[in-house]
Amino acid sequence: MLRILKWLIALPVAGFILFNAYVYGNIITYRAVAPHQTAFMSMRMSQFQQEGRSETLDYRWVPYERISTNLKKALIASEDAKFADHDGFDWSGIQNAIKRNQKSGEVKAGGSTISQQLAKNLFLNDSRSYIRKAEEAAITAMMEAVTDKDRIFELYLNTIEWHYGVFGAEAASQYFYKKPAAELTKQQAAKLAARVPAPLFYAENPKSKRLCGKTNVILRRMGSAELPASDTE
Repeated sequence: MLRILKWLIALPVAGFILFNAYVYGNIITYRAVAPHQTAFMSMRMSQFQQEGRSETLDYRWVPYERISTNLKKALIASEDAKFADHDGFDWSGIQNAIKRNQKSGEVKAGGSTISQQLAKNLFLNDSRSYIRKAEEAAITAMMEAVTDKDRIFELYLNTIEWHYGVFGAEAASQYFYKKPAAELTKQQAAKLAARVPAPLFYAENPKSKRLCGKTNVILRRMGSAELPASDTE
């Protein structure tokens, strides 16, 4: 019985170590190579297939300099105002999220930074639990330790979900505005950034008042959005 108990403890620990070794190896690779496809993309496309939806993955990688500064500032204004300065975690945001979760009795808010969202997109899924948040935090810490901010942001910009099967700035810009991501105006960029927290909801509700209201808030905040120091645009 004791032997079985030891195996029951050892197997999850070994799995955790192996998964994080796999993740670390991929993080090192992604410093120079674009992901072929992320775990979140695979999860979402499998979900669509199970639902009987005939969606096609539209994922087009473009270099950082070929993405509009307007979109970069809009996403920082919308998702993570302290991105340029923090170590991957917004501690005040996390504390507020914990309070909201305790009040609701379930994991709803995450206080996620751009780095944490990227960790989820690259390696995890859309589930909400404290175990998944802990794994997300471990991946974020590894990524921030070995990857510079503009590369993290470049990976993020290229892997965000924006519509059914539409991932990344270039695919989104072409889908919504029929133009390259480099040519997005401030208004277009703010509207795209406003979709990020709930892209499939807005896909079904394109005239949502919430979308319009958030776009206006982002437009007001874009002027003070701080890009990573290595951004030379």
